[in-house]
Amino acid sequence: MSCWETVQGYALRSLGIGERLLPRGEITLCEQFTLIGSGLIWNVYFGVLALLFGFFFAVALAVGKASPRRWIRKPAEWFIFIFRGSPLFIQFFLAYEAFVMLPRVGVEINLGFIEITAESRWFARAWLGALIVLFFNTSAYAGEIFYGALRSVPKGDLEAADAYGLSGWKRFRRVVFPTTMRLAWPAYTNEAIFLFHATTLVFFSGFPAFRQQGDALYYAQYFADRTFNPFVPYPIVAFYFVILTLLVISVFGLINRRLNRHLPSDRRQRIKYRPQVIR
Repeated sequence: MSCWETVQGYALRSLGIGERLLPRGEITLCEQFTLIGSGLIWNVYFGVLALLFGFFFAVALAVGKASPRRWIRKPAEWFIFIFRGSPLFIQFFLAYEAFVMLPRVGVEINLGFIEITAESRWFARAWLGALIVLFFNTSAYAGEIFYGALRSVPKGDLEAADAYGLSGWKRFRRVVFPTTMRLAWPAYTNEAIFLFHATTLVFFSGFPAFRQQGDALYYAQYFADRTFNPFVPYPIVAFYFVILTLLVISVFGLINRRLNRHLPSDRRQRIKYRPQVIR
């Protein structure tokens, strides 16, 4: 099988499209690059959706934590504290055990005039259960980032908004929120990078790969076990994630430039990648 035939057969295998059987016999470098790249589709899936939905939830958490009302502030504070205070791997484990305990036939919801059976068996699958854990985790970290930026909004901006007669939702939408995003975006970029790296933990969690349709690390371990040489597949995984990191920095850099378009070029805060050794 030529390299092009390998790409055609295995490029979308992680989605259930293409060859069903994994390569056996002599493993080629093309097969390793193709299948690990195919598995990376799931890592991108986890990262993009968790970031997309987590962004809005994180903003809600930051606003809730800054609220003067105790019944709003305390739940936001505890949510952020629990998900930032516990290891992500433990969150995966506990979530999987909780989802497995859900009835396989579904959860019955009685609305009085109609009874609905909500499907629950998919929560024990990685594509949904692991995504929920990543969503909660990144929301907690991003919520704390946004909260810090929210508290750092210059007092002069708020006084200017008051002078223009802006109050309530209009002041938040036109003054507070844009300034918060401008201040928080560099730190949030690093959180996004870490989230994509954290998607590799899905492989080590209890969530099973459906029909051998795993992520990048799933295929890397398969090749390491078959060839008894981990120094080829794992560097390939690292190479793909370096490319993914550069892509995230580029996209978030464009957004950061858009957020700071009104500032002089010498005052614009540039995005710098600061790797987190411990989280």
